[in-house]
Amino acid sequence: MGKPVAMTGNIAVANAMRQINPDVCAAYPITPSTEVMQQFASFVADGKVDTELVTVESEHSAMSACIGAAAAGGRVMTATSANGLALMWEMLYIASGNRLPIVMMVVNRALSAPINIHGDHSDGMGARDSGWIQFYSENAQEAYDNLIQAVVIGQNRDVRLPVMVGMDGFIISHSIENLELLSDQQVKDFIGEYIPLYPLLNIKQPVTFGPLDLQDYYSEHKRQQAEAMKLAKPVILKVAQDFAAVSGRKYGFFETYRLEDAEIAILTLGSSAGTARFVVDEARERGVKVGLIKLRLFRPFPMEELQAALGQVKALAVMDRCDSFGAAGGPVFSEVRSALYDLSPRPAVINYIYGLGGRDLGIAHIEQVIRDLQEIRQTGKVKELITYLTVRE
Repeated sequence: MGKPVAMTGNIAVANAMRQINPDVCAAYPITPSTEVMQQFASFVADGKVDTELVTVESEHSAMSACIGAAAAGGRVMTATSANGLALMWEMLYIASGNRLPIVMMVVNRALSAPINIHGDHSDGMGARDSGWIQFYSENAQEAYDNLIQAVVIGQNRDVRLPVMVGMDGFIISHSIENLELLSDQQVKDFIGEYIPLYPLLNIKQPVTFGPLDLQDYYSEHKRQQAEAMKLAKPVILKVAQDFAAVSGRKYGFFETYRLEDAEIAILTLGSSAGTARFVVDEARERGVKVGLIKLRLFRPFPMEELQAALGQVKALAVMDRCDSFGAAGGPVFSEVRSALYDLSPRPAVINYIYGLGGRDLGIAHIEQVIRDLQEIRQTGKVKELITYLTVRE
């Protein structure tokens, strides 16, 4: 059993970073992730880690520093949110294209305009095609656990990709929860020694990073990135298995809840899963055959596994804490609906956009979703493909 503590999500993540003890950490503050780097900077100042803390003038520079340090051969981490992640956009692709296993905590937050500092998934979803592995966390325990696992996944020789771990801004980042920390030695043993492949500072084996590629080899390099994403899936499961042996906490690509005999289901990710789980229990007491699926891994997207898990469901609601303006639904909805298209028969899939900019998702909202699913189950007809929840209209 780990050490029971009460911490905010941000402090839990900072403690994971202390236990990981990265070689280099770039820091630039942005709400609501500021507390992560603030706490970690105190660990550096107090000599509790050996990390070289690089304070920079922007998030673009923060990711640039991470790329340089990772290419040199270091184990590298940082944290950001919202517009900070957006300012890194150009560099996210350079990190993944150079196959650098940087680990970044993303405390998910709305993107301006209008200005909003509260949580939704617009930042992480906007980076979904940047070649980073993406996890989302329901609570502080999962954020802590996911961050430690991210180090091992990214540095695997078959993967060598950067990893971002998301948790909902303020809802998790600033709320105090009970959780268990592993011992420092357990984390050290779990992540192991980092042996970089082709480090830039190895003068005995000179290499070039970021050379001109053009049409000669660019396609081949992008194809290799795509293959690395495929290879990441078994690595993610193996790392989760090893982590369960250490912590007792089991993880997969997603978590199912009362889904085995469910006729209708809700799919969500992040902190809203807790509210949905509570409402599912209430509905079950009324005899409603409803289940829940909480998506942990968004990139690589677990398409085949979701097909197997949702094949018997008649109607499915996909919850998106982010919009994709002008698209055929939110980003999670589009992925899930596409994944289920080849099933025969396939469930009716509807989309709910909710909780933008930190708007609370309440029990009544999930109850409405279940009522809508029951109607679709009975009539076989979908009245509204996309519904905006938690919005005054």
